[in-house]
Amino acid sequence: MVRAYAMKGKKRKNREERHDIEQDAKRAITENTSDGEEEGKEVENGLEGIPVVPRDQNNTNKARVIFILEKASLEVAKVGKSYQLLNSDDRAYFLKKYNKNPADYRPDIFQQALLTILDSQLNKSGMVQAVYVKTEKGVLSEVKPYTRLPRTFKHFCGLMLQLLQQLSITAVGKREKLLRAIKNPVSRYLPVNSRKIGLSHSSEKLVNINNYVDSADSDIDLVFVVGAMAHGKIDKQDTYDLISISDLPLSAAYCIGKITNAFETKHNIL
Repeated sequence: MVRAYAMKGKKRKNREERHDIEQDAKRAITENTSDGEEEGKEVENGLEGIPVVPRDQNNTNKARVIFILEKASLEVAKVGKSYQLLNSDDRAYFLKKYNKNPADYRPDIFQQALLTILDSQLNKSGMVQAVYVKTEKGVLSEVKPYTRLPRTFKHFCGLMLQLLQQLSITAVGKREKLLRAIKNPVSRYLPVNSRKIGLSHSSEKLVNINNYVDSADSDIDLVFVVGAMAHGKIDKQDTYDLISISDLPLSAAYCIGKITNAFETKHNIL
């Protein structure tokens, strides 16, 4: 019997892709380091893996929803003797020392937005197909919808630090990667029959999100791009539509909550 061999080109392609992912991740680690004036305690993650949330699979035959969280503030720096995820509350002195605006370092916005997606009835019913996050530095990662994330901010920061340093995090007792850094652009992972919808308060197209969701074709997967930052705008490139869902500025988590509620109402998810 002749032994089957894998194609050499495929192995080389995988190596090149991992190299690209590693280069993207390195951009999220700043070269600035403290000189001992601020001794940082190493963030305790100690995560061998994270739990998986069981989901209802009754709705998987319907068109599903994909979320892209853009410009998330996930940047790592060496503070004292350890690497830490920068945030405006714990590292304000460090940020000001290197002339960085603390208001730009808000990983809590990303945490709230991500938990809103994962905690929603829409997700628990199996109708969230995928969640992607792109950092301010351009690092793209995938979060599996059935991931159970840490609830406290400290442990969440430890998890994100681990993701940026190790490029993936596995499930407890399994080899499945629940969070993993992936190669740009995100469009290569989106279904063919999907439409990319950007959310921006500055958009001139103000819509009622419930009516907007109701009018969508049942066989089209909708991809919602939401900014996970304190200030700024999302990348409008390749978006099918750019909408605003309120006359008032809303947080990322609240926007996502309105979107998930609209789908839950449409599909009568109780």
